[in-house]
Amino acid sequence: MISSDLLKKYNVAAPRYTSYPTVPYWNTDDFGTEKWISAVKQTYQAYHKEGLGLYIHLPYCESLCTYCGCNTRITKNHAVEVPYISAVLAEWRMYCALLQDRPVIKELHLGGGTPTFFSAANLNMLINGILENAELAHDTSLSFEAHPANTSSNHLQTLYELGFKRISLGIQDFDPQVQMLINRFQTPKEVEEVLLQARNLGYESINFDLIYGLPGQKPAGLTDTIDAVIRMKPDRIAFYSYAHVPWLKPGQRHYTENDLPQGDEKLALYQLGKNKLIDAGYIDVGMDHFALATDTLYQASASRKLHRNFMGYTHQHTHLLIGLGVSAISDSWIAFAQNTKTVEAYLEQVNQRILPIAKGHINAADDLEIRQHILNIMCREHTYYHNGIPEKVYERLIPLLQDKLVWVTEKEIRITRAGKAFLRNVCMAFDEKLWDKQPQTSLFSSAI
Repeated sequence: MISSDLLKKYNVAAPRYTSYPTVPYWNTDDFGTEKWISAVKQTYQAYHKEGLGLYIHLPYCESLCTYCGCNTRITKNHAVEVPYISAVLAEWRMYCALLQDRPVIKELHLGGGTPTFFSAANLNMLINGILENAELAHDTSLSFEAHPANTSSNHLQTLYELGFKRISLGIQDFDPQVQMLINRFQTPKEVEEVLLQARNLGYESINFDLIYGLPGQKPAGLTDTIDAVIRMKPDRIAFYSYAHVPWLKPGQRHYTENDLPQGDEKLALYQLGKNKLIDAGYIDVGMDHFALATDTLYQASASRKLHRNFMGYTHQHTHLLIGLGVSAISDSWIAFAQNTKTVEAYLEQVNQRILPIAKGHINAADDLEIRQHILNIMCREHTYYHNGIPEKVYERLIPLLQDKLVWVTEKEIRITRAGKAFLRNVCMAFDEKLWDKQPQTSLFSSAI
C-alpha cells in the first residue's frame, strides 16, 4: 500500500512520456518536411531488417465520449469511410515510394476514434491496400481498438483472417451514472460477448481500458466494474488516470470539476483499482498497465524487452514508426512528425500528393541521450550513466531518493518497488526541456 502522503506529494502535472521531447517542447522552427523525409530514409536504411511499425488513425465516431482526449470526428455518415481509407492508402504509397522498397511490417495498430466505426469490408480494403506495398514479418503484431457496443462478429472474423491477434476494448466504467456523464455506453454482457467471440476465433491477447477519476465515479461503482472485468479475465488491463484538459477538449465541459473525484477521493480510487487487480493475479508492468503472466506484455517486461512509443507500452520495438491518417504521429527515432489535425486539410493535402505533415522535431544528440534514459526508466526501471549522473539530474532526484522511490549510486538509477507508481515523476528529473522552459499554462494532466 502506497501512503496517501506520497500520492498527494507527487500528484503534479506530468507528461506521459510517450516521446521525448514531449510534443509541447518540439522545436518546430528547425523542422521541415524535407528534413523529415531525410530522417525516415536514414532510419529505414539503418534498421530496415528489423521491420517498421505502422499506426493508422481512424478518427470517426458516431457519438462523442465526453471524457475523450483523442482526435476524433463525430458523424453518423458512413459515406466518409471509403474516401478516408483511399487517402490513407495514398499516404502510405508516398512513404513506400520514398523508401523505394516493400517494407516489412513488424507492428500495425488501428487506433482512433473508433476503428470499428468502419465496416468490416472497408477495414479489409484498408489492410489489403497496405499489404499491396508491404510484407508482414513472421512475428508481426497486429492489433486494433474497438468499441464493445459496435464491434460485430464480422469485424472480429475479418480482422482475424487478416492476421490480427490482439484487440483492445474501451470499457472505462460500467457504472450507469458515470456512463451517462461521459456519454459512453456498453454493458458487461456486450463486452463479454465480444471477448468470448474473440477468444473462440483465436485472438491471443485481449486488453481492457479502464479509467479512474471519471465524473460521478465512486468506490462502489468502480469496485463493481473491476469485479466484472476480473470475472472476464482479459489478458491485459490499462488502468488510466482521467486527464481533465477542457482547455484542449471542450467536450469535457459537459461536466464540471465539481463532478470529478479529487484529492483523497481520486487517490482512493487509484489504490482500490490497483490493489484489486494485483490481488486477482495481474502484474504491474509499468505506468498504468497490468498483465497476466501469460501475456506477451508481461513477458517483454520480464525479459527487459518492453518498449514505449506513441501507442503506449508494446512488446515490439522498431526504430521507424510511421503514422498514417489525420493527426497521426510518426517516429524515426532521430525525428518526430505529426500529421495535420483536421480531416479536410488531411484529405486535401494527400489528394495533392503532399505528405500531410503539420509539425515535427529533429532530435539533437542530447535529446537522444535523454530519450534513452527515460525509456530505460519507463520500460526497465533502471538506467546507467557511464560518465556519472549529471549533478542537476541528481539534485532533482533527491526528494525521490529521500522518499525511497529511487535507488541511486554514482552512475546508476533504479526504481524501487514503491517508486513504480511514480514513473512519470522520476522521468521529469531527466526532462531538460521541461526544466529549461517551465510551462506557463496547463500542458499536462496530473501524474496520478
